[in-house]
Amino acid sequence: QVQLVESGGGLVQAGGSLRLSCAASGHTFTTYAVGWFRQAPGKEREFVARITWRSGNTFHADSVKGRFTISRDNAKNTVYLQMNSLKPDDTARYYCAAATYFGGRYGTEPNEYEHWGQGTQVTVSS
Repeated sequence: QVQLVESGGGLVQAGGSLRLSCAASGHTFTTYAVGWFRQAPGKEREFVARITWRSGNTFHADSVKGRFTISRDNAKNTVYLQMNSLKPDDTARYYCAAATYFGGRYGTEPNEYEHWGQGTQVTVSS
């Protein structure tokens, strides 16, 4: 129903910046929110940030607050994650995901999202 494609990952030095993009297609009118998650080898998938599709309400994890900013361009069906002051601990594969409804929760859990992209790798060197 909804297809998501991430791009913009790469290798950067600590303190550098990257902007990730999540391009959505298909039945995007059913999407309530888009979230960013990340997963490093051997670790669980971790919430990064989310934004509601219509209103643009945002929420960021404490670990990235002040460094990462989620935004969206509804006309382009694209969600962005601007990442500044990157740290080696930010190294992970980053995924975007679409949710139709949070069911009274806040959109910070992977099981609240129905559609996932393929991910894009972010590597931060020390």
